[in-house]
Amino acid sequence: MIRLHITAEGQTEQRFVNEVLRPHLAAFGVYTDVRCVITSKDNRASKEFRGGMTTYARARNDILNWMKEDSAAECRFTTMFDLYALPDDFPGFASVRKHADPYARVAALEQALKEDIGSQRFIPYIQLHEFEALILADVRALDLEYLEHENPIRNLQAMVGGQNPELINDGRETAPSRRIIREIPEYDKVTSGVSVAGHIGLPVLREKCMHFDEWVTRLEQLGSTS
Repeated sequence: MIRLHITAEGQTEQRFVNEVLRPHLAAFGVYTDVRCVITSKDNRASKEFRGGMTTYARARNDILNWMKEDSAAECRFTTMFDLYALPDDFPGFASVRKHADPYARVAALEQALKEDIGSQRFIPYIQLHEFEALILADVRALDLEYLEHENPIRNLQAMVGGQNPELINDGRETAPSRRIIREIPEYDKVTSGVSVAGHIGLPVLREKCMHFDEWVTRLEQLGSTS
């Protein structure tokens, strides 16, 4: 049996793991839990605040502390961080700007992250370009959460066209989430976003999102090595 600990960037990714990914991986003998990356601590009140990666240094300490807390051989660790708006202290952040290809950029960042964490039990993953790329894999599913939004959803369909949703860029006004909110201002990523991704289903998400599929495949394979 493999136990997999996932450090998620925020509540959206945390809920996606719990509702979509965890049941799937359990069928492969991989038992998953997830928590949001730490953002700050109140030592006086003994409280931790989690969700949203403000600095890599805090995320790094959080991952390493979790690895110390669970040092069992059957335990693995991974991340679900967005490429969009990564903090500039992230490993390799400055050097990857030379890569025009987003897949090369994210591969270099993941390698730098793996080297910085320095453990064979760690599997780095960075989402291209953010969670909403998964929604753009089939925007028709938004209709299940946002009734009477036929025209905005058609606009999103036309925008995506035959594009690879992982390559829809990460500009401040053109990131996947910004595109969705422009058409559906009431879009809520934590509740509706995860529900829509669940409606789309892992088979379609994996077919349309190559890097995401590679990550899920690697996590599935952990079960065969236990």
